[in-house]
Amino acid sequence: MSNKWWEKAIIYQIYPRSFKDTTNNGIGDIRGIMQNLPYLQQLGVDTLWVNPVIESAQEDYGYDVSDYYAIDPLFGTMAEAKAFIKEVHKRGMKIIFDFPMNHTSDQHYWFQEALKGPDNPYRDFYIWADAPEDKDFPNNWASNFSGSAWTKEPNGNQFYLHLFKESMPDLNWSNLAVRKAMLSVAKYWIDNGIDGFRFDAFIYIDKPEDLPDDKSVSSDEFGSGQKVTEYGTNLKIYLQELISELKKHKKDLFIIGEATTADNDTALTYLGAENNLLDAIITFTYFPEVDAEKDARLPAKKLAGRLDKQKFKTIMSDWQKKVADKKGAILYWNSHDSVRGVSRFGDDEAFRDNSSKMLATLMYLQQGIPLIYYGEEIGQKNLVYEDIGKIETPGVEDFYTKAKKIGYSDESILYHLNHVAKDVARGIMQWDSSKYAGFSTVKPWIGWYQEEKYNVADQEADSDSILNYYRKLLFLKKESLFIDGSFDLKDSKETLYIYERLLEDQKALIYCNFSDTSEVVQVDQELQKSWSIAIQNDGNLLDGTALTLAPFGAIVFRK
Repeated sequence: MSNKWWEKAIIYQIYPRSFKDTTNNGIGDIRGIMQNLPYLQQLGVDTLWVNPVIESAQEDYGYDVSDYYAIDPLFGTMAEAKAFIKEVHKRGMKIIFDFPMNHTSDQHYWFQEALKGPDNPYRDFYIWADAPEDKDFPNNWASNFSGSAWTKEPNGNQFYLHLFKESMPDLNWSNLAVRKAMLSVAKYWIDNGIDGFRFDAFIYIDKPEDLPDDKSVSSDEFGSGQKVTEYGTNLKIYLQELISELKKHKKDLFIIGEATTADNDTALTYLGAENNLLDAIITFTYFPEVDAEKDARLPAKKLAGRLDKQKFKTIMSDWQKKVADKKGAILYWNSHDSVRGVSRFGDDEAFRDNSSKMLATLMYLQQGIPLIYYGEEIGQKNLVYEDIGKIETPGVEDFYTKAKKIGYSDESILYHLNHVAKDVARGIMQWDSSKYAGFSTVKPWIGWYQEEKYNVADQEADSDSILNYYRKLLFLKKESLFIDGSFDLKDSKETLYIYERLLEDQKALIYCNFSDTSEVVQVDQELQKSWSIAIQNDGNLLDGTALTLAPFGAIVFRK
């Protein structure tokens, strides 16, 4: 049975820039979140994960920290942040902050000091190397954005490492002073009321001492610095050192780790509060695509793809058996780093309502902690960019160059980027159908939709809306059956996702149609006689032993 608060949490992710603007500058802010806490409570979430609001150069929208101890004026003041945290707690809710720990901004005091030369006490806060005489850079690692992961310092001969943007130098976690500094930062925010952290990009913090090339590519190509550095030999040691101290400081602190490439076995290696490791993990491996259908000459992750539903079922079942059973799985469809679920996995035109409801039913009634991305509860869909130059997703420039070289048109490139670029998921929250969707009185910082029906105001008034479906579903999720019950994925055709939850004498059967055509499933006669329907979306029909699921149909039976 669950005995930690976060094991029965329902998390709502807020991207502050896009949630609600109260200062009329087109950018969301802390007060905008605070004003809408009643809405979030009524939705049924009890934990907020807030993307970075600490001071940043905003080259990577908050993940490039320039001062870990300050709130960025873009979002408000420290006084407003403290009032916000108190208001969250007053409502019986919890709050998690992002903790960017792999790198800082190049505007951070530590890095500005480090640039003063090898003798500066902050020099070793970052990773420096010389280039061999016959090479342009210390090794062949590429930045996640484009070009080399190494940049030469402006007033010297050494290079600093940045696995991400040039303006985001990597911290040197092998330096005890860095580890102590980061511990102090985390304690500071705990002292200000934070209930947990999401460790951003933690899998890269331990770099191999000899900084070896990525040998999986030819000698004249850039390799992957991230691939070489992920899950380093000291990573678990650094985590245990940090987490043990943080849990002494706050016993019931909740720590989620972002392990983008983790399969279920890797996840288990870094999970376990009893071993001073992570409480839960977010992975990007849930959603395998049919890569065989993609152009092998281009990076698969930059090409639009079709979900491999059979592999998806296998992966989810394995995570349920190995990771969710230990309360460490995060259940999600979308985030600030991935495109919106209804656009990627559902149908955001013909079956927008049903597919939004089905996806929620399929994912969130499984074992694990639901993570709802702002706006998904009203069926928000991807933005569509018409200008490649406006897309800021890592690797866009390299992808564009390679694709053009082999004959792709700008139109075709844009098609793919609009299906994979993280920017498309960051549109403003749609509060109503007014000019700027009730987000602001001025033009927002990013694109938006002015839509009837797919906004909070319209859906509040419609008992059959996606929003009201989410409220019922999340109410259901709070029951012990859907928190602690066992999970069994039933054998079925690829387009169906059918599973059972079981806890003592309580049972639930969940049927989901993962396709845009009706599906007929043969069921036990008893289902109609002695089971009740807990929740369902539109168009399903149970007649004797034949259950007809509508396109993207979902139905939950209880006994």
